Amino acid sequence: MSGLVLKLSPRERVLINGAVIENGDRRSRLSIVTPNANILRLRDAIHPEEVNTPVRRVCYIAQLVLSGDAAEDEARMQILRGIEQLSQVFTDTDSRAQLDQATEQILSGNAYQCLKALRSLLPREDRLMAARPQ
Repeated sequence: MSGLVLKLSPRERVLINGAVIENGDRRSRLSIVTPNANILRLRDAIHPEEVNTPVRRVCYIAQLVLSGDAAEDEARMQILRGIEQLSQVFTDTDSRAQLDQATEQILSGNAYQCLKALRSLLPREDRLMAARPQ
């Protein structure tokens, strides 16, 4: 059997195809065998009040697609515009590779992989924001 295996802590919540599922009192494992299921650990989710930087904004839009709170067609254009703007700032080879990956994935309708590629830019963005003059 292949697929994704989620290891959940007690009371941990996960969003699967728009449904919030909460684990019981013990650690457990879930095997997700449905390909391309939309899955988001709520502990990893970006909350609306945390959307305060350009990368977080684009990540949040991709997250809304995963949660079913935004139409994929409408969000795709916003994500692509956001990636284009980010490409003006993130000019190093590795960041460009992540932005290219995010672009490829959202164009393929794979919001989770797009989000994953964009999230890898968060530490870089944090360093850039910390280094900017006040």
